[in-house]
Amino acid sequence: MKNTAATILGQKQSGEKITMLTAYDYSTACIADKCGINSILVGDSLGMVMLGYENTLPVTMEDMLHHTKAVSRGAKNAFVVADMPFMSYQTSVYDAVVNAGRLIKEGGANAVKLEGGAEVCAQIKAIVDSSIPVVGHLGLTPQSVNAFGGFKVQGKNYERAKQLIEDALKIQLAGACAVVLEGIPAALAEIITKKLTIPTIGIGAGAECDGQVLVYHDMLGLTQGHIPKFAKRFADVGALMEQGINAYIEEVKSGSFPASEHTYKADEEVIDRIKKEL
Repeated sequence: MKNTAATILGQKQSGEKITMLTAYDYSTACIADKCGINSILVGDSLGMVMLGYENTLPVTMEDMLHHTKAVSRGAKNAFVVADMPFMSYQTSVYDAVVNAGRLIKEGGANAVKLEGGAEVCAQIKAIVDSSIPVVGHLGLTPQSVNAFGGFKVQGKNYERAKQLIEDALKIQLAGACAVVLEGIPAALAEIITKKLTIPTIGIGAGAECDGQVLVYHDMLGLTQGHIPKFAKRFADVGALMEQGINAYIEEVKSGSFPASEHTYKADEEVIDRIKKEL
């Protein structure tokens, strides 16, 4: 059954945890979808894990559309959420609606995600009024890395914690169907989760959120460089890839690959005739 904004809300209401993973290409989306993942996030994290940028800020609408199209072709049942990249919605309500519409119409996404609190509620409302589901994103919002002075846990003092609660309620009122809580204390995420009627999806926000999301590179051992504290490695696919690539290199150099079972045969008479003519 196709996962939707409504089915994910139903999971919160029934107490069933929501599962979400990132994906950026057709093959990965097919695998995650086959496993029964509830939702796939085409995150602007692709800038770092797929394109090699230092952060998410250089990611463009064209980047997001390219990857969202691929994922949407592979995800038959998962609820596909596409990130709105930096400066695709902050500039105006009009820009936000147009770019959200492109991710749905051209990209094939089922919903869009944007970062921020009260300052983006007008954009959220306008996008929702255009019949596009919106997922909010609060806490450690990567597009604000320069304002935060780095990737730092948010909501640790009273003022900031209270602001995050207020922002979550305002996002809900604006019409968001869910909200990602990233890099905030688990106790604060629990309070927000209990206050909201829409689902919370945690990443570095504790186990009391209604669901969890991880970057699949982190959870499968594919990340190059720093791995966040909140990312558990569920498999070491990176090591398996290295093993396979090394074996391939060795067999090619030794001449043992390709073997006869990997080659095509021709009619011997045809080959003999060609040899004679040469």
